[in-house]
Amino acid sequence: MEINKNTINSSQIAKLAGVSRSTVSRVINNYNNVPQETREKILEVIKQYNYYPNISAQVLKGKRTNTIGLFMISGNLITDNLLNNYSVAAVIENAAQRGYHVLSYIINDTRDTDTIQNVKEVFHQRRIDGGIFKGGANHEPLIEELIAEGFLIGIIDQDLPGRMETNRMVFNFESKKTAENAIDYVVGLNHRKIAIINGDLNKYSGMQKYQGFLNGLEKNSSEIEKYWIIQGEFNKGSGYAGMSKFLKGAAEIPTAVCAANDSIAFGAIEAINEFGLKVPDDISVTGIDDHILSQYYKPPLTTFRVDFGEIYRKLTLSTIEAIERGVNEKFIKIEYDTTFIERESCRRI
Repeated sequence: MEINKNTINSSQIAKLAGVSRSTVSRVINNYNNVPQETREKILEVIKQYNYYPNISAQVLKGKRTNTIGLFMISGNLITDNLLNNYSVAAVIENAAQRGYHVLSYIINDTRDTDTIQNVKEVFHQRRIDGGIFKGGANHEPLIEELIAEGFLIGIIDQDLPGRMETNRMVFNFESKKTAENAIDYVVGLNHRKIAIINGDLNKYSGMQKYQGFLNGLEKNSSEIEKYWIIQGEFNKGSGYAGMSKFLKGAAEIPTAVCAANDSIAFGAIEAINEFGLKVPDDISVTGIDDHILSQYYKPPLTTFRVDFGEIYRKLTLSTIEAIERGVNEKFIKIEYDTTFIERESCRRI
């Protein structure tokens, strides 16, 4: 018989396994009074059809839960970056205005099978009506599997050419052009020795910013005497470690550092200070994001503002609208511009 994996129930599992529904129930609830051979047969069918028991009568009747999931993929504590806290608050606030709850889930390791299984259960058990993912690699197998299975997924920071499913909604900001503009800016301040500190190149914005930095360096190659590339991640610790290692081993010091985000810039400034140099007197520093603390940093950070409030507002409301009205006929992909914010961390030389 033809089975829809997204709607299969315990009665169909029982028929496929050639047992009674009560036997399936006993296996699901891990009772001991089922022969091992029968148990293995049922579990094999469950695995084959990706079956998860639904958690409520409401869901069984096809009603919405009025809940969306917020899945944050991070190898570090999300509290290490206040932007993560802001994103959680923004999603919850905008969802609440539409009468929706938010189930939040932190994914520390996308290679951990138990974690991935738990996330899948949230979707298959219909505990949420749709999910928003933040912090994933550009190609994240878990996200792609859920989209292929028909679940509604909103994504911050992704671009997969040719992948235009209508249940995939993608929200980005102009990372490449912003990074290129950062190089243009410091060159315009007469800096000729420039270092860049990258973010995670597995992430779409990481790749885009890196390419933007390179585009800027190449475009201004007739003016730039020398540049350095420092690999990093999107956090303060990575900026500190990368800048510290570079300064300790460098035969020559750059006059400007362009960081892939503000958190990296904070770490770089800390390392520069510890090395006995000053920002911007000895080294100018730029960031990207306009972190909530950037205007209060010492010195206040020159950066490019990303309107995360608007991005999360629009993504949350788009997810809810798709839940209530059905997905759009066309694939949704939105990219936001950034705004240059000049403060005190750079100087003309």
